Amino acid sequence: MVLNRYNMIRRLIILIAVLAPLSVFSQGEWNQKFEQLGTDLPTPNTYRTASGAPGKDYWQQRADYKIAVTLKDETQSIEGEETITYYNYSPDDLKYLWVQLDQNIRDQNSEAVQIDSDGLNRVSQMKKELSGKQLQALGRDFDFDGGFKITSVTDSEGKDLPNLINGTMMRIDLPEPLVPQGEVSFNIKWKYNVQDRMNMRGRSGYEYFPEDENYLYTIAQFYPRMAVYDNVEGWQNKQFLGNGEFTLEFGDFEVDLTVPADFVVAATGSLQNETDVLTMKQMDRMKKARKSFEKPFFIITEEEAKANESSRSKESKTWKFKAENVRDFAFAASRKFIWDAQAVKIGDKTPMAMSFYPKEGNPLWELESTKAVVNTLKTYSKYTIDYPYPVAISVHSASIGMEYPMICFNWGRPDADGKYTDAKKWRTIMVIIHEVGHNFFPMIINSDERQWTWMDEGLNSFVESVTERECYPDMPVRRGPAKTIVKYMKSDKEMMRPIMTNSEQIIQFGNNAYGKPAAGLDILRQTVMGPELFDYAFKEYATRWAFKHPTPADFFRTMEDASAIDLDWFWKGWFYTTDNVDISVDKVTWFQMGIPEPEELENKAKRSRKIKKSGGETESMTTQINDEPKTFSVKDTDKKYYGEFMNVIDDKKIMMNHENKQFYEVKFSNQGGLVMPVIIKWTYEDGTEETEKLPAEVWRMNEQEFTKVFIKDKKVVGVQIDPLEETADVNPENNFFPRSLYESEFDEVKKEG
Repeated sequence: MVLNRYNMIRRLIILIAVLAPLSVFSQGEWNQKFEQLGTDLPTPNTYRTASGAPGKDYWQQRADYKIAVTLKDETQSIEGEETITYYNYSPDDLKYLWVQLDQNIRDQNSEAVQIDSDGLNRVSQMKKELSGKQLQALGRDFDFDGGFKITSVTDSEGKDLPNLINGTMMRIDLPEPLVPQGEVSFNIKWKYNVQDRMNMRGRSGYEYFPEDENYLYTIAQFYPRMAVYDNVEGWQNKQFLGNGEFTLEFGDFEVDLTVPADFVVAATGSLQNETDVLTMKQMDRMKKARKSFEKPFFIITEEEAKANESSRSKESKTWKFKAENVRDFAFAASRKFIWDAQAVKIGDKTPMAMSFYPKEGNPLWELESTKAVVNTLKTYSKYTIDYPYPVAISVHSASIGMEYPMICFNWGRPDADGKYTDAKKWRTIMVIIHEVGHNFFPMIINSDERQWTWMDEGLNSFVESVTERECYPDMPVRRGPAKTIVKYMKSDKEMMRPIMTNSEQIIQFGNNAYGKPAAGLDILRQTVMGPELFDYAFKEYATRWAFKHPTPADFFRTMEDASAIDLDWFWKGWFYTTDNVDISVDKVTWFQMGIPEPEELENKAKRSRKIKKSGGETESMTTQINDEPKTFSVKDTDKKYYGEFMNVIDDKKIMMNHENKQFYEVKFSNQGGLVMPVIIKWTYEDGTEETEKLPAEVWRMNEQEFTKVFIKDKKVVGVQIDPLEETADVNPENNFFPRSLYESEFDEVKKEG
């Protein structure tokens, strides 16, 4: 029976209710993408709660250091001694303590040398041609011994303590167990050779300048450091192999650094003896810098630094620094340093942003370094916690960037004539933001870098990208936005590892530990959660875990707890697999209310195309956006049934609300494996556009495909998903319907030409 127009519209709502749910509930392979992480996360307890917050019984250890170090410029070596006071706040008796000896990665017999030749977890290979630097890297560990030479380990009374060195770890056996709430002090003396950081790479070392025969030292991991003991791993005793960085306890530091008298020193903490090591002019300039909020103020000018390069003092000076509640200590020293500083207002504190750099860094560094430090402190404080320390220092080095509390060593050197490209400028600023940003992750929000590189590098890269976009809108952003990770996500999966992989087993380190986590957080912020909910939850995580030891579970749980959004599907897909996002618009069919016509109308509306599917298959695709619509009718339904399930509605109002509506049945498929919100841009016949978003839960009943009916006021001529490239979809071609609307990068270049 053919229904009249009035009855068809009267039954319209039944059609909508039937079309969409049936397709969503169709069967497909079930991979539990929306199941809870459950046993993949540690069981909550009184130390770490199910909400992601520290529990009522949370505890962590503490280690205070008194260190005296002498830097010998004539031999490029260091001698030092320290007193460590270790506090046991755990509920356990400790028979022994573990101390990290990270310089032992430079020992000739270290595991890092045995497993690869450059200390950065790259298996060495012979090639037909090798550069001098590559040849140096292959053999450097056979002619340089940079490991710690421990000369004594004694108790507070000077008595020898039994100890055993195992690679980059040293066990100290205590005469009596250290009981809960107890403390113990012990002394270590050591020495080691500083490596050439330019030839041997690494996070610490020296750079030699043959033109003026000076050295620039960037020194870290220079003292034996306490390993972490916590309720998650017990003692963190993974060997240092190069990639996985550091896991450290908080404490107070008093450090005396003895260097040649004509050296300038930058270090973690506050300088305690300005009158002993600075000139009257330098101290006066520092007073002015503490009131300079608009631009950096020079403490040592370039002309003064150049003059100091030729100095060769036979005397020495001791620079005294003090740092409270930090997890590490590092310093830089040279005759070559220019020094500028600027005050920054952060909450109720006024930290000093400083830069130390040789003339080789100018003019780029005097223009950009301290400015970037200021921008970083302000932006990171907005999104995490107020920067709590008195200084933040950027030190110029021609080698890779590296971070420590209050100080970092940063790449970015102009050409010898002082010229530099825009690319060099942006890359320099990017490195400074990134390394200064590490003050927050992991120097304050103190994650286990040895195990989870992404928890500091990935989170930091994300906030770095936010800083770049807010403070430098013209800067090309390298990491963060979803589209920056697409190339990696569609690459060979055999060369990937899930984000949740130990630091030493990651293959593509930059993409896996920096880029992919940063892009994932950007997708969460922009697409899944929205900035308001994301920013609140992210700041809550930073606040909860500032000066504590968070784990991945604490981050995952806090982000959900503070936003009321179940994100387990996202963590499972983005962090635990190597799947990618590839959502396809497979079919769009247009419907209008009307009287069914013979087959000729349907045949007229169809045109078939062949499209390529994953696996090499092809299927016929029906495009019906620009042709005549399909018509439909509905079965008559008695009023009792209609009213029972749909509520009785005014038939005249139905007519008024739905007359001349356009109905589009769209089929989507998940080609890449990762479920994701579906963002749809509709282009209408009159040239206008509209964007709408379906939440990721639209995939909950069928993880492979779903069909949904959309009701529009105007005729649609084009459909595109992910129009702003915000989901890291790896195949934009199948985001368009009809496919003819897709323009490749080649098409765009050809059009411009």
